[in-house]
Amino acid sequence: MDIATVIGIVLGTGLVLVSILMNSGLGAFIDVASIAVVCGGTVAASLISFPLGQVMKVVTVVRKAFFTKPVDPVDSVVALVKLAEVARRDGILSLESQLAEGDYDPFMTQGLRMAIDGQDPSVIEAALEQEVETIADRHASGKALFDNMGKYAPAFGMIGTLIGLVVMLQNMSDAASLGPAMAVALLTTFYGSLIANLFALPIADKLALRSEQEISSKLLIIRGVMSIQAGDNPRVVQQKMLAFLDAKQRARVQALIES
Repeated sequence: MDIATVIGIVLGTGLVLVSILMNSGLGAFIDVASIAVVCGGTVAASLISFPLGQVMKVVTVVRKAFFTKPVDPVDSVVALVKLAEVARRDGILSLESQLAEGDYDPFMTQGLRMAIDGQDPSVIEAALEQEVETIADRHASGKALFDNMGKYAPAFGMIGTLIGLVVMLQNMSDAASLGPAMAVALLTTFYGSLIANLFALPIADKLALRSEQEISSKLLIIRGVMSIQAGDNPRVVQQKMLAFLDAKQRARVQALIES
């Protein structure tokens, strides 16, 4: 589970609740009609904008933001360097047994098996890059759903507020009811802003980060696989992949390889 996501949502919700309870009762901020307008309107707009199947996957997409473990590129670098040493010593065909015995990243295994089969380097690289593009497109569609939810929720909050104002203005004769009526009208704007800024947009940003991490890791693997296929020295293979890592990650790679 991604602890940062959980802490952020709990902290944000807690701050809002504390602010409400310090100045008013929680009941004053609960209005079923306002919730229905904002939540129902956001779902309706999402259904208009996206295919039904994509909207129905919203729970799966949210799960990725909470439970997807970030890929550690250091593990990929160390594994590929060790495989490069085997290929350099015993030939690239010897990697077949290594892949069968070890627990390697499926994307890495796919590329190395193509190299073992003697596929042309351009074919291997094109196939792997196409898979990366497909993954990026799939991730982008999930992010777009939450981006649009973040856009629609405040809009429907404003619509609900306008509805409330119209109803209020139709009952101007009762001055005592104007304050409560205005408060209810503003609740939809509150709900819309809360959904957008505490849930939809942050989830979209987290999904973008997860996508960036996964794509970077796969590009690193492509660089390593192609280097092994070319018969490069293990140190050259390592140097080509280190370009994707920061200083701390490079130090970890060096420590693991030397251990």
